[in-house]
Amino acid sequence: MKISFKNISAVFFVTASLLLTAQTAQDNQKERMVTPSKDKTTTNIFLAGDSTLTDYSLESNYQEKRYPQQGWGGVFQEFFVADSLKTLKSPALAKNVLVVDKAKGGRSTRTFFQEGRWRYIFENLKQKDWVLIQFGHNDESVKKVDRYVDVPGYKEYLRLFISQVREKGATPVLVTSVSRNSPWKDGVLGDSHPEYAPAMIEVAQELKVDLIDLNKLSREMLTKKGKDYVTTAYFMNLPEGKYPAYPNGQKDDTHFQPEGAKAMAQIVYDEFKKIVSKK
Repeated sequence: MKISFKNISAVFFVTASLLLTAQTAQDNQKERMVTPSKDKTTTNIFLAGDSTLTDYSLESNYQEKRYPQQGWGGVFQEFFVADSLKTLKSPALAKNVLVVDKAKGGRSTRTFFQEGRWRYIFENLKQKDWVLIQFGHNDESVKKVDRYVDVPGYKEYLRLFISQVREKGATPVLVTSVSRNSPWKDGVLGDSHPEYAPAMIEVAQELKVDLIDLNKLSREMLTKKGKDYVTTAYFMNLPEGKYPAYPNGQKDDTHFQPEGAKAMAQIVYDEFKKIVSKK
């Protein structure tokens, strides 16, 4: 059943979800993750999203259970080393930058909120922090009612996230969903997010929020690299017997191997750098 949140206010979201978030918020603290910095000399960059930006290396027994799967958020910190920070001098960033990846596989805007993951970000935000928000893969999963959110509801949750980030004196950045490895036609990768990427762009324009169009930029990059190359080098299409976690191989055109994750993180970093330079 499709549920629309178009006429439901942000206040209702908060009130209706208090009981849902209480226990899950406590459970989330048990997850191995980077602790946000409270120091004014460090800017936290929080990542809110799904499996395509989840840091799977934080999971226990990563090598045996998940490797080589990795989200772009899992390698994003690597772009904020001392040398690169010298080129990012801006009043919008402190001396140090810490990436706090709170993304989780299978989450849509709604489930990320209901499970207390958004609450964790909100409660740990300080002035001049940043939040990169990428959702859409799971919101658009009509057949998976446990995660599905229709377009009006999706936009309403994005508005709520933006409002609460700004409330804390931090800066939101919307990131359209990274492309899947389909559909291909005549050597060109088509759009796998035809409804939800434009919806996010509309919210960004409406609320005057910086946006990284990762959907478009990733499709352009993947097209240049070519289908044959990215299918085996970037996405989780694995041969039998190569990795302990996938003894029977794997066919997956959504999730990334480390090389693919780094390529997507590079795009996000390059666009983020442009945004920061204007602040």
